[in-house]
Amino acid sequence: MRINIKTYFLGLMLLTGISTYAQQNVQFSQYAFNGLTVNPAYAGYKENWYLNAAYRHQWAGFPGAPRTGGVSVDGLTNASDNRVGVGLQMLFDQTGPQQSGSLYGSYAYRIPLDDENTRRLCLGLGGGITQYSIDGTAMAFVDNNDETIPTGKVSKWVPDARFGIYYYTPSFYLGASVMDLFSLYTSATRYSWKGYSYDVIRKTQHMYITAGTVINLNESMKLKPSFMIKEDFKGPTSLDLNAFLLLSEKLWLGGSYRTSMKVWNKKNLDPRLQQVNAASAMAEFYATEQLRIGYAYDLNVNKMAGYQGGSHEISIGFLFPSKHYSITNPRYF
Repeated sequence: MRINIKTYFLGLMLLTGISTYAQQNVQFSQYAFNGLTVNPAYAGYKENWYLNAAYRHQWAGFPGAPRTGGVSVDGLTNASDNRVGVGLQMLFDQTGPQQSGSLYGSYAYRIPLDDENTRRLCLGLGGGITQYSIDGTAMAFVDNNDETIPTGKVSKWVPDARFGIYYYTPSFYLGASVMDLFSLYTSATRYSWKGYSYDVIRKTQHMYITAGTVINLNESMKLKPSFMIKEDFKGPTSLDLNAFLLLSEKLWLGGSYRTSMKVWNKKNLDPRLQQVNAASAMAEFYATEQLRIGYAYDLNVNKMAGYQGGSHEISIGFLFPSKHYSITNPRYF
């Protein structure tokens, strides 16, 4: 039986737990325009109900390439004091025969730090559940009747929680969050089938550190630089560097560069791992004061680039203005 080498390679990554022990969290390139994806304390930041939807097709042209979709909504429970923000987020992710679907709720308590209500320190908690699945019928196999491959779809439900801190002013923000808090206490038997463990779909704890600012260049142009550090305590530390130009309060143009870096020695890190780099080009257009339409194109800057046609991501955001809505203090983050 002949097997496409790309499909076989992807199947090996998903089935073997020899050198891969945990799954990375879903990450959208346009997270800078919807911080709820990486921090529950972001809930209610825009101080009006905000709906965001995104779809990502990664590694176009690569068999079994990841496809990710997400919808989130967040806002304030009481617009008069702006102290409590809540959010709801649904995510779907598929990579070859592996699938996951999750539902998370977020709660943020927003502490005002000045009389003008322009600076706040937000503390956030999130909780939810994820269904992890492996579809054996979608796998390529070498030997007939391989006992390690499920005959159908195998699914597991796993609860989890997250915590975050978010500080912001009209022109600056700083956040830190820890996701997948329960992963340290989740038994590996949750991810097994007939005694075979699928460690690749087992989540690991993630920490995110984000910061950014907005700089006025002139009356019609603003610069928004930011960064994000992602740490899963097992693989290489990831660093994102972002920069955007805002033109006439209508159009964001910019990009992102992602790389891995060595922050400290990790005992279980395979020394054969190579640095992985990626670059993104993004555009965000505000069709109206409430409607945002975004697109991102990602390209790996490494040996993987020759095997796929980049990654495409689209997103739509819509703000539902309340009677307290005002554009005098715009939300740039």
